[in-house]
Amino acid sequence: MNVLIIGGGGFIGRKVAQSLAARGNLRDEPIDKLTLADIAAPETIEAPFPVETRACDITDRASIDALIDGDTDVIFHFAAVVSAHAEADFEAGMKVNLDGTLNVLERCRALGTCPVVVFTSSLAVFGGEVPDPITDFTIPNPQTSYGMQKAIGELLLNDYSRKGYVDGRGFRLPTISVRPGKPNRAASSFMSSIIREPLNGEPAICPVDEAQEHFYLSPRRCVENLIKGAELDAEDLGMQRCMTMPGQRLSIRQMIDALTAVAGPEPAKLIKWEEQPEIAAIVRGWRFDYRFDKALALGLEADASFEENVRYYMEDDLPKAKTPA
Repeated sequence: MNVLIIGGGGFIGRKVAQSLAARGNLRDEPIDKLTLADIAAPETIEAPFPVETRACDITDRASIDALIDGDTDVIFHFAAVVSAHAEADFEAGMKVNLDGTLNVLERCRALGTCPVVVFTSSLAVFGGEVPDPITDFTIPNPQTSYGMQKAIGELLLNDYSRKGYVDGRGFRLPTISVRPGKPNRAASSFMSSIIREPLNGEPAICPVDEAQEHFYLSPRRCVENLIKGAELDAEDLGMQRCMTMPGQRLSIRQMIDALTAVAGPEPAKLIKWEEQPEIAAIVRGWRFDYRFDKALALGLEADASFEENVRYYMEDDLPKAKTPA
């Protein structure tokens, strides 16, 4: 079993790699090799099987052709230009999110080996005038360039799977919180910052009102679901290969209350409320009332509460020296 993670230098890519290293197998077969690829070669990880790291430009077909070969069994495709960045730089979003995805799928088609392709999509494919709740049968109606690019990726994945070029499965990720590391250019980045930074003893800015609701999942549960998704049988996926990953609908106030319940009152005092109109405008256009019956029926799971999200960050990612007493 040869596994490739495109976007292997990102936090989800690395967490999936570490989980695979701990498991040692995927789809009931031992992993013989894991390749981590990103725009710059990622750092390696410890594993009981060979791990190769590669630099790869997903927008360059020749680079993708050199990366994916006929021995590649499973591809996790995580590479993306995120929401606010894709909105500000239309060309970059199109090259990475659309052309890059097509390069991956076209390489698989040319090889004729039908590898499993796990594609991370986004809730940003939904929006506009469709009624709540968003269900497995809601038609995508993206209101951002990022959402448009991901929606096209879903259609491509479905059609390439229908034709037998890949065995695809796509997952629209909730906002993943609490993310480790530095803030990125996603409009939702503050939804981790307002928990992560206070737990690290640092101030954080919340650019939206505390009543703002959204849809969340922890990194730990996201990784578990992505690996479960890779192991699903094609016949169980049906004619629509893409689905919404389970999550929790919460307000910003509920998130902060969960932070206080787990870590005490001091971290929340470091949160400052300063509206940022450009971020607030994007976030207010998102939807948050989702039904995810298909994913649940296939064995994917949500967190039980946002307190779990906070605890998982403290257990998995918070520097031990800064763990609250």
